[in-house]
Amino acid sequence: SVSLKSSDPRDAPRIDPNYLATEEDRLVAAESLRHARMMMGVSPLSSLDPEEVFPGPHLISDEDLAASAGDISASIFHPVGTCRMGPDTEMESVVDSHLKVHGTKGLRVVDASIMPQIVSGNTNSPTLMIAEKAAEMILKDYD
Repeated sequence: SVSLKSSDPRDAPRIDPNYLATEEDRLVAAESLRHARMMMGVSPLSSLDPEEVFPGPHLISDEDLAASAGDISASIFHPVGTCRMGPDTEMESVVDSHLKVHGTKGLRVVDASIMPQIVSGNTNSPTLMIAEKAAEMILKDYD
């Protein structure tokens, strides 16, 4: 979720991605750590004599593993689709093809969040192209 930290528009927003917020998320995290442990214990990786440092072999329960996953993990994902582009008849769409927010005036979204689905590569180049196209559209609107 994204919320305001204060009434000062210069303050950065408070962003909480709600990682491991659901029971299913926590179970997947715990099982993922168990799976990584299992993989390290079989050939050919086991021949390298790997040693678990994090989260540590003493952690066994779902609760402990999920808590540790939250402590040691970081997101490498590039969130997209949170303000997906599409016609205002689509419930999930937020912006139109000119990146204008449905039902508002003077508000656009110009970032990776407008992509309906994540691209197969890194999101940096497509996001730069979105920004360039948006700049053209904005300039055209004010000519």
